Amino acid sequence: MLFGLDGVEIGLIIVFLTLFSAILSGFPVAFAIGGSGVISFGIIAALDSAGLLVHQAIDSGSQAYRDLVASGVAEDAISVFRYPELPRYAMPVFDRGWEVALDRNLSFIVNRVNERVIAGASIETLLAVLMFVMMGIVLERSKIADDLLQTMARVFGPLPGGLAVSIVVVGAFLAASTGIVGATVVTMGLLALPTMLRNNYSPELATGVIAASGTLGQIIPPSIVIVLLGTLAGDLYSTAQEARAQSFGCTDALTYLGEPAVVSVGTLFQAALLPGILLATLYAGYAFVYAMFNPHKAPPVQGEGSIGEPVTRREAFTWYLGVPALLIVAIIGFSQINVVGSQSTVVSSFSDAGESASLRTNVGEQCQAAMIELHGQAAWDAAVAQQSGIDAAGGADRGHRLSEDEMAVALQAKIDNAAPIGTGIAIIAVFFGIVLAWGRATSPMSDPVPLYIGAGGIVLGLIVDALFIGPTTSPGATVLMMAIPWAIMLYGAALATRRMATNELIRVVFPPLVLIVAVLGSILGGITNPTPAAALGAAGAIMLAAFRKLREQDRSPKVILWSTFAVVVMILVGINFDLRTGVEGAGAETWIAFVVAQAAYLYALFGLLFACWVLFRAGVLSPAVRETAKVTSMVFTILVASQLLNLVVISFGGEHYIQQLLQSFDNEHKVFLVVMLVLFVLGFVLDFLEIIYIVVPIVGPVIYGGSFDPKWVTIMIAVNLQTSFLTPPFGFALFYLRGVAPASVTTGHIYRGVLPFVLIQMAGLALLWFAPGIVTIVPDLIPN
Repeated sequence: MLFGLDGVEIGLIIVFLTLFSAILSGFPVAFAIGGSGVISFGIIAALDSAGLLVHQAIDSGSQAYRDLVASGVAEDAISVFRYPELPRYAMPVFDRGWEVALDRNLSFIVNRVNERVIAGASIETLLAVLMFVMMGIVLERSKIADDLLQTMARVFGPLPGGLAVSIVVVGAFLAASTGIVGATVVTMGLLALPTMLRNNYSPELATGVIAASGTLGQIIPPSIVIVLLGTLAGDLYSTAQEARAQSFGCTDALTYLGEPAVVSVGTLFQAALLPGILLATLYAGYAFVYAMFNPHKAPPVQGEGSIGEPVTRREAFTWYLGVPALLIVAIIGFSQINVVGSQSTVVSSFSDAGESASLRTNVGEQCQAAMIELHGQAAWDAAVAQQSGIDAAGGADRGHRLSEDEMAVALQAKIDNAAPIGTGIAIIAVFFGIVLAWGRATSPMSDPVPLYIGAGGIVLGLIVDALFIGPTTSPGATVLMMAIPWAIMLYGAALATRRMATNELIRVVFPPLVLIVAVLGSILGGITNPTPAAALGAAGAIMLAAFRKLREQDRSPKVILWSTFAVVVMILVGINFDLRTGVEGAGAETWIAFVVAQAAYLYALFGLLFACWVLFRAGVLSPAVRETAKVTSMVFTILVASQLLNLVVISFGGEHYIQQLLQSFDNEHKVFLVVMLVLFVLGFVLDFLEIIYIVVPIVGPVIYGGSFDPKWVTIMIAVNLQTSFLTPPFGFALFYLRGVAPASVTTGHIYRGVLPFVLIQMAGLALLWFAPGIVTIVPDLIPN
């Protein structure tokens, strides 16, 4: 044994030393990772051929090993760490020779790249990375971030530490639009740092709040880190839980867990929402408290001019907050008593499957004992009682095709139970009600009569829906009956929109906020998956940037506005009408709806192409496309290279060795704490991409194979990586900020400035550790 170390241990040391040396050499990271895999494989193969690497493997043929297995210990649980006294024998690190390992690696790398990069199940989700990057870069290049920063500074500037608070708010906005730490930190450093220094802000507070706010892109959805982690977490959790279930004698994870072992990127976005808001709130709270105790280091700043017509506190509270909150509470309350709800008459031709027990009870003794330990005796007894009742009733109905009479009965039941007011019309009423309220708030001295007329149109529309529109009313008839109320409503809303445009805060914040809400809302609400939402975000960012450029050039942005309206029309028509013109019985109404939807689609496409042309002429589109190509090609190249390095570690047993070491702790809390500490340290020298694709696949089968909620595990990893981005002396965010900071700001300023935020970050991690409900409450409330 070389240096008294096991051959696998030496192999791991060689891999990590080669990787760190390659990264620090200055070569592009993707090529450094792939090259380190090839070089380390060559070094390990050469030492193995020379007989210098010897692995001490447990002798599975020994009597001691057979006795241990006979005592009930699973073979997978036997390792040199748990049972060091077992007999061993010496073997090379490459079983059957390094030539076999090389052949296996070549075949594995082809299969792995095909599975995870080219044609695997996760490729559709990975495409979201490209479009989220495009969305963020377009918003950054079009100076929308600059507008946000200037406006927020005028809103929060008069408060103690107001500029710092505005940095956090804008950082959260940019995090929700870019998801890239480097881009956000650099942008904020260029835009905000000189302004804060000119207004006598402490360099420590200024640099600390910029670096910390820039890292929010790690956690606030739509985060690229969450997308990339999610593509791995789903596979790791499913595979690990299947292995866990089988180790307990259960047939599959569904039997053991009582639910599918599935976790999606959309669910992780839901889980990341509250932690991201929590961290941003803690950052802003610290900046405010710091300014209260050190007013000379974070003085109030009076902005030039006003952001809109003066409004009293009572008017602001009533119209900005009170009325919208009342409308939202009203629709939720009415939905609980079935005044507002679904009016669908769609009836399945098959009956629903009968109710089944909460847990499967037809399992062996070993699986039963494991399920009782996991779920508790009360849950098991309840499942047994449920199953007994089902068996006594003749067993659960697995579903059958409904007869014509049963279909008629089911349809009549749908009609009888339908709510008087449809959900879609109620949502439209609430949305336009909020628009009218905000229009009143931005200009309280203007004539309110047109806004009241618009509100009357909303009320009239709800009355028409409740009295004359039922579940059997055709979509065409619904549109005709709602035409007059909607026309009145749009009259008031159009005037409210013009009044809102006079308020600088709403004019600057509202468009990107709507875009972010549309993207996140479609994902968090379970309407669609991240990839179509990312496409919507990229297209919306392009049109929003083109709108801004047209306004800068004193040109009419009506094409962009009408294109946005066309998108809304297309979505509404698609939701409410059956557009299948080729089916039997498609009438004039279907054809009219199809023509309207097709026309809206074509005009929306024309508007998008026009927006691209505007940005191309303005010199924004080409740099944005090039930067998007650079970032996404880097991500995918690192993905391919990391698969190569990961397979090298697998080839000589390194992955299995690390997993056995972690499993030897026999306490999953200790295991997860060790993994978190390792990831934290590795975050000093490795980017999140390398950690996600090299380290997480190695430790994932252990940390995702326990009883922890996979959403909580994934979000904890993301927040941990965010912390390592900030921690001196190697935090990546610090280097990004150092590269754009003026000469008057020293590295010492940056290091001292981020230390309080590192402590806040660690406090946030501790809070998530002891209160995992912060992560799981949103996914539990929103159906997936």
